[in-house]
Amino acid sequence: MIQAKNLTKWYGPTLAVDHISFHIEKGQIVGFLGPNGAGKTTTIRMLTCYMPASSGSAKVAGFDCFNDSLPVRQQIGYLPESVPLYSEMRVREYLGFRARLRKIPRSERSSAIGRAAELCGVAAFVNRPIGQLSKGMRQRVGLAEALMHNPPVLILDEPTIGLDPAQIRDVRTLIKQLAETHTILFSSHILPEVEAICERIIIIAGGRIVASGSPEELSERITAGSRLIAEVQGQREQVVGAVEQVTGVSKVVSQPSDGWNRLTIEVVKGQDVRHEIAKLVTQHGWALRELRREVASLEDFFVQITAEQNLRRES
Repeated sequence: MIQAKNLTKWYGPTLAVDHISFHIEKGQIVGFLGPNGAGKTTTIRMLTCYMPASSGSAKVAGFDCFNDSLPVRQQIGYLPESVPLYSEMRVREYLGFRARLRKIPRSERSSAIGRAAELCGVAAFVNRPIGQLSKGMRQRVGLAEALMHNPPVLILDEPTIGLDPAQIRDVRTLIKQLAETHTILFSSHILPEVEAICERIIIIAGGRIVASGSPEELSERITAGSRLIAEVQGQREQVVGAVEQVTGVSKVVSQPSDGWNRLTIEVVKGQDVRHEIAKLVTQHGWALRELRREVASLEDFFVQITAEQNLRRES
Protein backbone atom coordinates (compact mmCIF):
# COMPACT_ATOMS: atom_id res chain seq x y z
CA MET A 1 0.00 0.00 0.00
CA ILE A 2 2.97 2.33 0.60
CA GLN A 3 6.24 1.92 -1.26
CA ALA A 4 9.27 4.22 -1.20
CA LYS A 5 12.39 3.62 -3.24
CA ASN A 6 15.58 5.67 -2.84
CA LEU A 7 13.50 8.60 -1.61
CA THR A 8 15.72 11.67 -1.24
CA LYS A 9 15.15 15.29 -0.25
CA TRP A 10 17.61 18.17 -0.31
CA TYR A 11 16.96 21.58 1.26
CA GLY A 12 19.60 23.57 -0.56
CA PRO A 13 22.93 22.10 0.63
CA THR A 14 21.27 20.12 3.45
CA LEU A 15 20.41 16.47 2.86
CA ALA A 16 17.25 15.85 4.93
CA VAL A 17 16.27 12.40 3.59
CA ASP A 18 19.00 10.16 2.24
CA HIS A 19 17.91 7.50 -0.27
CA ILE A 20 15.48 5.63 1.99
CA SER A 21 13.49 2.61 0.83
CA PHE A 22 10.69 0.73 2.57
CA HIS A 23 7.27 -0.79 1.91
CA ILE A 24 4.14 -1.25 4.00
CA GLU A 25 1.66 -4.04 3.32
CA LYS A 26 -2.11 -3.76 3.39
CA GLY A 27 -3.57 -3.84 6.89
CA GLN A 28 -0.30 -3.20 8.72
CA ILE A 29 0.20 -0.67 11.52
CA VAL A 30 3.75 0.59 11.10
CA GLY A 31 5.45 2.93 13.54
CA PHE A 32 7.72 5.60 12.06
CA LEU A 33 10.22 6.81 14.65
CA GLY A 34 13.08 9.25 14.67
CA PRO A 35 14.63 12.03 16.76
CA ASN A 36 13.98 15.66 15.93
CA GLY A 37 15.59 16.56 12.60
CA ALA A 38 15.84 12.92 11.49
CA GLY A 39 13.78 13.45 8.32
CA LYS A 40 10.60 11.79 9.56
CA THR A 41 8.20 14.66 8.88
CA THR A 42 9.85 15.42 5.54
CA THR A 43 9.29 11.80 4.47
CA ILE A 44 5.64 11.96 5.52
CA ARG A 45 5.14 15.20 3.58
CA MET A 46 6.58 13.63 0.44
CA LEU A 47 4.32 10.58 0.79
CA THR A 48 1.26 12.79 1.24
CA CYS A 49 2.17 14.99 -1.76
CA TYR A 50 2.73 18.12 0.33
CA MET A 51 6.21 18.50 -1.15
CA PRO A 52 8.14 16.90 -4.02
CA ALA A 53 11.17 14.67 -3.60
CA SER A 54 14.56 15.65 -4.97
CA SER A 55 14.95 12.11 -6.35
CA GLY A 56 13.62 8.60 -5.91
CA SER A 57 10.04 7.39 -6.12
CA ALA A 58 7.04 6.67 -3.90
CA LYS A 59 3.66 5.04 -4.43
CA VAL A 60 0.52 4.90 -2.32
CA ALA A 61 -2.16 2.32 -3.19
CA GLY A 62 -0.48 1.90 -6.58
CA PHE A 63 -0.51 5.63 -7.47
CA ASP A 64 2.70 7.57 -8.03
CA CYS A 65 3.10 10.35 -5.45
CA PHE A 66 4.81 12.68 -7.90
CA ASN A 67 2.79 12.10 -11.08
CA ASP A 68 -0.65 11.20 -9.66
CA SER A 69 -0.93 13.65 -6.76
CA LEU A 70 -4.73 13.96 -6.71
CA PRO A 71 -5.44 10.18 -6.78
CA VAL A 72 -2.86 9.70 -4.00
CA ARG A 73 -4.56 12.32 -1.82
CA GLN A 74 -7.86 10.54 -2.32
CA GLN A 75 -6.32 7.35 -0.94
CA ILE A 76 -4.85 9.01 2.16
CA GLY A 77 -6.23 10.32 5.42
CA TYR A 78 -3.51 12.57 6.84
CA LEU A 79 -3.35 13.91 10.39
CA PRO A 80 -0.41 16.33 10.71
CA GLU A 81 1.21 17.02 14.07
CA SER A 82 -0.21 20.56 14.12
CA VAL A 83 -3.78 20.21 12.88
CA PRO A 84 -4.78 23.20 10.70
CA LEU A 85 -8.24 24.10 12.01
CA TYR A 86 -10.43 27.21 11.72
CA SER A 87 -11.14 28.25 15.29
CA GLU A 88 -14.15 30.40 14.39
CA MET A 89 -15.96 27.51 12.68
CA ARG A 90 -18.17 25.05 14.52
CA VAL A 91 -17.04 21.44 14.32
CA ARG A 92 -19.91 20.47 12.01
CA GLU A 93 -19.20 23.44 9.73
CA TYR A 94 -15.53 22.58 9.52
CA LEU A 95 -16.16 18.92 8.75
CA GLY A 96 -18.77 19.93 6.15
CA PHE A 97 -16.26 22.31 4.55
CA ARG A 98 -13.62 19.58 4.40
CA ALA A 99 -16.19 17.12 3.04
CA ARG A 100 -16.87 19.48 0.12
CA LEU A 101 -13.14 19.80 -0.56
CA ARG A 102 -12.95 16.00 -0.52
CA LYS A 103 -15.76 15.96 -3.10
CA ILE A 104 -17.91 13.71 -0.92
CA PRO A 105 -21.37 13.68 -2.60
CA ARG A 106 -23.92 15.95 -0.93
CA SER A 107 -26.21 12.98 -0.21
CA GLU A 108 -23.41 11.25 1.73
CA ARG A 109 -21.90 14.18 3.64
CA SER A 110 -24.14 14.10 6.68
CA SER A 111 -23.62 10.38 7.26
CA ALA A 112 -19.86 10.68 6.63
CA ILE A 113 -19.57 13.52 9.15
CA GLY A 114 -21.69 11.68 11.72
CA ARG A 115 -19.75 8.43 11.33
CA ALA A 116 -16.34 10.12 11.67
CA ALA A 117 -17.46 12.31 14.59
CA GLU A 118 -18.88 9.32 16.46
CA LEU A 119 -15.80 7.21 15.76
CA CYS A 120 -13.45 9.90 17.10
CA GLY A 121 -15.55 10.89 20.11
CA VAL A 122 -16.52 14.41 19.01
CA ALA A 123 -20.20 13.78 18.23
CA ALA A 124 -21.25 15.63 21.41
CA PHE A 125 -19.29 18.72 20.35
CA VAL A 126 -20.24 19.12 16.69
CA ASN A 127 -22.16 22.35 17.36
CA ARG A 128 -19.39 24.01 19.39
CA PRO A 129 -16.84 26.45 17.91
CA ILE A 130 -13.47 24.80 17.44
CA GLY A 131 -11.80 27.65 19.32
CA GLN A 132 -13.64 26.61 22.49
CA LEU A 133 -12.32 23.04 22.39
CA SER A 134 -9.34 21.72 24.32
CA LYS A 135 -6.14 20.84 22.45
CA GLY A 136 -6.89 17.14 22.78
CA MET A 137 -10.42 17.55 21.44
CA ARG A 138 -9.14 19.56 18.48
CA GLN A 139 -6.77 16.68 17.76
CA ARG A 140 -9.81 14.42 17.62
CA VAL A 141 -11.52 16.79 15.17
CA GLY A 142 -8.45 16.54 12.93
CA LEU A 143 -8.61 12.75 13.10
CA ALA A 144 -12.33 12.83 12.23
CA GLU A 145 -11.51 14.94 9.17
CA ALA A 146 -8.86 12.43 8.08
CA LEU A 147 -11.40 9.58 8.31
CA MET A 148 -14.42 11.22 6.65
CA HIS A 149 -13.75 9.93 3.13
CA ASN A 150 -12.89 6.45 4.51
CA PRO A 151 -9.42 6.26 2.90
CA PRO A 152 -7.56 2.93 2.66
CA VAL A 153 -4.35 4.54 3.99
CA LEU A 154 -3.98 6.61 7.16
CA ILE A 155 -0.84 8.61 7.92
CA LEU A 156 -0.94 9.88 11.49
CA ASP A 157 1.76 12.24 12.75
CA GLU A 158 1.68 12.31 16.58
CA PRO A 159 -2.08 11.55 16.80
CA THR A 160 -2.18 11.46 20.61
CA ILE A 161 -0.32 14.69 21.30
CA GLY A 162 -2.21 16.78 23.87
CA LEU A 163 -4.50 13.95 24.99
CA ASP A 164 -4.89 12.79 28.58
CA PRO A 165 -4.15 9.12 29.50
CA ALA A 166 -7.78 8.02 29.11
CA GLN A 167 -8.05 9.71 25.71
CA ILE A 168 -4.75 8.17 24.62
CA ARG A 169 -6.10 4.73 25.47
CA ASP A 170 -9.26 5.44 23.47
CA VAL A 171 -7.27 6.60 20.43
CA ARG A 172 -5.00 3.56 20.73
CA THR A 173 -8.04 1.29 20.68
CA LEU A 174 -9.45 3.23 17.72
CA ILE A 175 -6.22 2.86 15.73
CA LYS A 176 -6.22 -0.89 16.30
CA GLN A 177 -9.84 -1.07 15.11
CA LEU A 178 -9.03 1.01 12.04
CA ALA A 179 -6.23 -1.40 11.10
CA GLU A 180 -8.88 -3.98 10.25
CA THR A 181 -9.83 -1.92 7.18
CA HIS A 182 -6.94 0.55 6.81
CA THR A 183 -3.18 0.57 6.37
CA ILE A 184 -1.64 2.89 8.98
CA LEU A 185 1.68 4.72 9.14
CA PHE A 186 1.89 5.99 12.69
CA SER A 187 4.45 8.48 13.98
CA SER A 188 4.92 9.14 17.69
CA HIS A 189 7.54 10.11 20.26
CA ILE A 190 5.77 8.03 22.95
CA LEU A 191 7.72 4.81 22.56
CA PRO A 192 5.62 2.56 24.87
CA GLU A 193 2.61 3.63 22.82
CA VAL A 194 4.32 2.55 19.60
CA GLU A 195 5.21 -0.80 21.17
CA ALA A 196 1.57 -1.29 22.19
CA ILE A 197 0.10 -0.40 18.79
CA CYS A 198 2.53 -1.21 16.00
CA GLU A 199 3.37 -4.61 14.57
CA ARG A 200 6.38 -3.22 12.70
CA ILE A 201 8.66 -0.23 13.34
CA ILE A 202 10.88 1.83 11.06
CA ILE A 203 13.52 4.00 12.76
CA ILE A 204 15.06 6.89 10.85
CA ALA A 205 18.06 8.93 12.01
CA GLY A 206 20.22 11.36 10.08
CA GLY A 207 17.93 11.00 7.08
CA ARG A 208 18.55 7.25 6.82
CA ILE A 209 16.65 4.16 7.91
CA VAL A 210 18.80 2.65 10.65
CA ALA A 211 16.51 -0.17 11.79
CA SER A 212 13.30 -1.93 10.81
CA GLY A 213 11.40 -4.83 12.33
CA SER A 214 8.88 -5.83 14.96
CA PRO A 215 9.27 -4.39 18.50
CA GLU A 216 10.44 -7.82 19.67
CA GLU A 217 13.04 -8.12 16.90
CA LEU A 218 14.44 -4.65 17.61
CA SER A 219 14.64 -5.33 21.35
CA GLU A 220 16.59 -8.54 20.69
CA ARG A 221 19.25 -6.56 18.82
CA ILE A 222 20.39 -4.58 21.86
CA THR A 223 23.03 -5.86 24.29
CA ALA A 224 20.64 -5.65 27.25
CA GLY A 225 18.82 -8.60 25.73
CA SER A 226 21.71 -10.78 27.01
CA ARG A 227 21.49 -9.84 30.68
CA LEU A 228 20.02 -11.78 33.59
CA ILE A 229 18.74 -10.50 36.91
CA ALA A 230 18.89 -12.85 39.91
CA GLU A 231 18.34 -12.55 43.64
CA VAL A 232 20.18 -15.19 45.67
CA GLN A 233 20.54 -15.56 49.43
CA GLY A 234 23.99 -16.74 50.45
CA GLN A 235 27.51 -15.58 51.25
CA ARG A 236 28.21 -12.85 48.68
CA GLU A 237 31.72 -13.84 47.58
CA GLN A 238 30.74 -17.50 47.25
CA VAL A 239 27.61 -16.70 45.23
CA VAL A 240 29.39 -14.31 42.85
CA GLY A 241 32.39 -16.62 42.43
CA ALA A 242 30.22 -19.63 41.64
CA VAL A 243 28.03 -17.79 39.13
CA GLU A 244 31.10 -16.39 37.37
CA GLN A 245 32.26 -19.95 36.71
CA VAL A 246 29.13 -20.82 34.73
CA THR A 247 29.95 -21.27 31.04
CA GLY A 248 28.53 -18.35 29.05
CA VAL A 249 28.65 -15.81 31.90
CA SER A 250 30.97 -12.89 31.12
CA LYS A 251 30.44 -10.61 34.12
CA VAL A 252 28.60 -10.55 37.45
CA VAL A 253 27.78 -7.42 39.45
CA SER A 254 26.29 -7.85 42.93
CA GLN A 255 24.36 -5.41 45.10
CA PRO A 256 22.86 -6.11 48.55
CA SER A 257 19.06 -6.07 48.74
CA ASP A 258 17.24 -6.83 52.04
CA GLY A 259 19.75 -9.50 52.99
CA TRP A 260 19.79 -10.92 49.46
CA ASN A 261 22.40 -10.63 46.70
CA ARG A 262 20.90 -8.91 43.67
CA LEU A 263 22.99 -10.07 40.72
CA THR A 264 23.23 -8.46 37.31
CA ILE A 265 24.68 -11.19 35.09
CA GLU A 266 26.12 -10.34 31.68
CA VAL A 267 25.81 -13.29 29.31
CA VAL A 268 27.56 -14.03 26.04
CA LYS A 269 25.14 -12.93 23.35
CA GLY A 270 22.96 -15.70 22.01
CA GLN A 271 23.22 -17.89 25.13
CA ASP A 272 20.67 -18.55 27.86
CA VAL A 273 22.18 -19.86 31.11
CA ARG A 274 19.14 -19.58 33.39
CA HIS A 275 18.86 -23.36 33.76
CA GLU A 276 22.53 -23.70 34.72
CA ILE A 277 22.30 -20.91 37.31
CA ALA A 278 19.13 -22.35 38.86
CA LYS A 279 20.81 -25.76 39.06
CA LEU A 280 23.92 -24.19 40.64
CA VAL A 281 21.88 -22.39 43.32
CA THR A 282 20.03 -25.62 44.19
CA GLN A 283 23.28 -27.60 44.49
CA HIS A 284 24.68 -25.07 46.99
CA GLY A 285 21.45 -24.94 49.00
CA TRP A 286 21.02 -21.20 48.45
CA ALA A 287 17.58 -19.58 48.32
CA LEU A 288 16.52 -18.12 44.94
CA ARG A 289 13.95 -15.31 44.95
CA GLU A 290 14.20 -14.13 41.34
CA LEU A 291 15.78 -15.23 38.07
CA ARG A 292 14.74 -13.56 34.86
CA ARG A 293 16.05 -12.40 31.56
CA GLU A 294 16.14 -8.62 31.26
CA VAL A 295 14.51 -7.64 27.99
CA ALA A 296 15.52 -4.31 26.49
CA SER A 297 12.78 -1.80 25.87
CA LEU A 298 12.17 -0.06 22.58
CA GLU A 299 13.41 3.10 24.27
CA ASP A 300 16.76 1.42 25.02
CA PHE A 301 17.12 0.37 21.41
CA PHE A 302 16.02 3.76 20.07
CA VAL A 303 18.58 5.63 22.19
CA GLN A 304 21.38 3.24 21.26
CA ILE A 305 20.74 3.12 17.52
CA THR A 306 20.31 6.88 17.12
CA ALA A 307 23.44 7.56 19.21
CA GLU A 308 25.42 5.19 16.97
CA GLN A 309 24.13 6.97 13.88
CA ASN A 310 25.11 10.37 15.27
CA LEU A 311 28.63 9.10 16.00
CA ARG A 312 28.96 7.86 12.42
CA ARG A 313 27.88 11.24 11.05
CA GLU A 314 30.34 13.11 13.29
CA SER A 315 33.20 10.82 12.25
